[in-house]
Amino acid sequence: MSGGTAEDGTRLRRRLGTTDAVVIGLGAMIGAGVFAALAPAAAAAGSALLAALALAALVAYCNATSSARLAARYPASGGTYVYGRERLGPFWGYLAGWGFVVGKTASCAAMALTVGSYVWPAQAHAVAVGAVVALTVLNCAGVQKSAWLTRLIVAVVLAVLTAVVVLCLTGTGTGTGITGGEGADWGGVPQAAGLLFFAFAGYARVATLGEEVRDPARTIPRAIPLALGITLVVYVAVAVAVLSVLGPDRLARSAAPLAEAVTAAGAAWSAPVVRAGAAVAALGSLLALILGVSRTTLAMARDRHLPHALAAVHPRFGVPQRAEIAVGAVVAVLAGTADLRGAIGFSSFGVLVYYAIANAAAWTLSPAEGRPPRAVPVVGLMGCLLLAFTLPAGSVVAGSAVLAAGAAVYAVRNTARNAAP
Repeated sequence: MSGGTAEDGTRLRRRLGTTDAVVIGLGAMIGAGVFAALAPAAAAAGSALLAALALAALVAYCNATSSARLAARYPASGGTYVYGRERLGPFWGYLAGWGFVVGKTASCAAMALTVGSYVWPAQAHAVAVGAVVALTVLNCAGVQKSAWLTRLIVAVVLAVLTAVVVLCLTGTGTGTGITGGEGADWGGVPQAAGLLFFAFAGYARVATLGEEVRDPARTIPRAIPLALGITLVVYVAVAVAVLSVLGPDRLARSAAPLAEAVTAAGAAWSAPVVRAGAAVAALGSLLALILGVSRTTLAMARDRHLPHALAAVHPRFGVPQRAEIAVGAVVAVLAGTADLRGAIGFSSFGVLVYYAIANAAAWTLSPAEGRPPRAVPVVGLMGCLLLAFTLPAGSVVAGSAVLAAGAAVYAVRNTARNAAP
């Protein structure tokens, strides 16, 4: 691979198996999104929420398939940053990496603030900073420890979500039904799908950990679809259960839809448990996000798009500690000083552009290189662009501005490099 060869002291160790990779993907996807994204999606699509979920899942499946084939071909840290660079050229790899690091750093801060708002609302910023510091320290101690904690978090969250589904479908409350209220808003389906896509995007975490996975050509293509499939089943079950109790109108107005759903179902005693599950879910998402952003930072630092000092790998723990600490420090500052609830749309825009580049890169694979069926990257690319540009206007403008700024920095540095003797 051109431009991506790690120097001595920057190579990561392959320690993760298929189960670890699936669990890390689940930890990223089955997180705070399922506790929070249903309400704004219902506000956009009404009773067509399930159609929006299906559209988001279709785009996610195409992205997952393209990413899996590329990750098997290029099993190095960095995900689409590496794929875009190798298949489309250095600029497209850089743009994908820039969008991922900036967007997901904002998402990290949002997840940290979600933890704080559930654990101790009056001190949400302080709790958020503490969560970031604790997880950064954990990640610096080794990726195997992070995978172990992620497995525990996923188990807790799945247990809570299972309880929500059972309580809603068997409860004594009087629900309005899935189609209750004003009905479907089909024009809002793409925007709702874009918001729900935010909750699916964690399967990229498996690809960005490609350099730490054993037998990546076999493990990654198996782990990504498995994680995505399990997540889709969980999300559909939760959406149907919550809609059956609250209906689309009440769901759209709810600040804590899953907790409100179990209360409406006659199981108010379980609402504190659901809130605790939301906090644990956000913690799991934050853990996986920091892992992914730090690995993309490592890959970009290797190619000197970011300070090269961030490319160092700790000789004992086998992790990019400097990248971990740098990402953790930036996220801690944002979590401690900013209200980033509006950053979800911004982050979604950056991630959708990231996957659009992944699909374009997958299109260039030959059959001998494991190219997916031609329709997969085409639908993925078109779907990503559709969802990205139907997000709220503020998110589209902010995301486009940040990507343009990154492109300008690249152009200036490239010009200076070419002009150097």
